Amino acid sequence: MVVRAAGGALWRTAGDGGIETAVVHRPRYDDWSLPKGKLGAGEHPLIAAVREVVEETGLDVIAGRRSVRTEYEVAEGPKRVDYWLMRVVGGEFSANDEVDELRWLSLDGAAALVSHEPDRAVLADLGRSGVPREPSLLLVRHGRAGNKSDWHGADDERPLDSKGRRQARRLAEVLPLFAPTAVLSARRTRCRETVEPLAEHLGLAVEDCPELGEEEFAADPQAGLAVVERLLAPRGEPCVTVVCSQGGAIPSVLLSLGVRWPGVAGRLDPPAAKGSTWALGGRPGELAADYYRDFDPDSEDGGAVGPR
Repeated sequence: MVVRAAGGALWRTAGDGGIETAVVHRPRYDDWSLPKGKLGAGEHPLIAAVREVVEETGLDVIAGRRSVRTEYEVAEGPKRVDYWLMRVVGGEFSANDEVDELRWLSLDGAAALVSHEPDRAVLADLGRSGVPREPSLLLVRHGRAGNKSDWHGADDERPLDSKGRRQARRLAEVLPLFAPTAVLSARRTRCRETVEPLAEHLGLAVEDCPELGEEEFAADPQAGLAVVERLLAPRGEPCVTVVCSQGGAIPSVLLSLGVRWPGVAGRLDPPAAKGSTWALGGRPGELAADYYRDFDPDSEDGGAVGPR
């Protein structure tokens, strides 16, 4: 059985305008490594990664893009570790049972200090120039809303079903790790209901985004793409916007932005399952794009595409 773990490559801006990263010393193993740990029962790797980083370092972090996956052998068998880049925004390290020292170093200094070669691959990914470390847009497809044929009202008013409401609650648990600053939705009841629990958790209002409704996008795709490109454009301060759209719009938006999906032989159209999220950052044509099929712990059909 594969031992599953998750961790983070932490970063902050250095005095010279570059970045530095944190490595930790684990007295149990007498090694230097990136903070990481095993997944708990029923825990999604992203949630585990942030939890382990906070537990080991005491630092407050914002999740960024998915980094590399490392695989190697341990006494229990094969081990797989999923990493995310994480920007440090506060907190203070205090020695604990798992970690007795934390050092902030340049990327070269960290690569020289870490004890295990797989960590160097993660540090190399953190140091890549021209690849955004954080998304600026979380593009969500609404949760499940039953069968259209079983709904006798206006389709715009079709609500989420029980599974869709569970998906909405799950999004409200996980997406705050990216520190969203705005929540937008197409003018469909099922879209608004998908992000309302998230907006309530964040203390934000759900704003209308009619351009990314399915029918509106089909009628005027340029208007929808203009909204997306505006949300992806660089800004002075980090901003992450959540937009809930529909399955008839999301793949076309992604294709227009240059995203291709290599996950299925012969298929290039990016997927957009109900309740899924695309985390997007960078310029159109050069996006870093992470796909989260859902945030169930056993989900394996997400992935990363883009300039990696």
